[in-house]
Amino acid sequence: MDLDNNAHSVFLLHYHLVLVVKYRRQVFDDTMSGRAKEIFEYIAPNYNITLEEWNHDKDHVHILFRTHPNTEISKFINAYKSASSRLLKKEFPQIRQKLWKERFWSQSFCLLTTGGAPIEVLKKYIESQGEKERKRK
Repeated sequence: MDLDNNAHSVFLLHYHLVLVVKYRRQVFDDTMSGRAKEIFEYIAPNYNITLEEWNHDKDHVHILFRTHPNTEISKFINAYKSASSRLLKKEFPQIRQKLWKERFWSQSFCLLTTGGAPIEVLKKYIESQGEKERKRK
């Protein structure tokens, strides 16, 4: 497992982000998804974010990314949604026919943390800390 680091810490932070098109309109195809991915990869380094995996369906995208502890993820998501909405509507004018008003993305999003161990394993590990020390006494 390759860990990220900075001057004072070591970390591995992965997130799964799902962004949905407003009104669940089915506008995504491979070309548009590819362009949305390019925009993500262009903005992400400014927020210490690295794209790990990208895929789409007709009305949403799934994004797996890695980040640093000091990253303001909500600011990044808002910046990405704003820039991609503007650029996708400009470069793919046909999508305006399926959307009302000016919004491309739904206001809400789904952001999940990911990790190697299930929560129950982590809970047991944390609960067991100090048991060796207590047993010695």
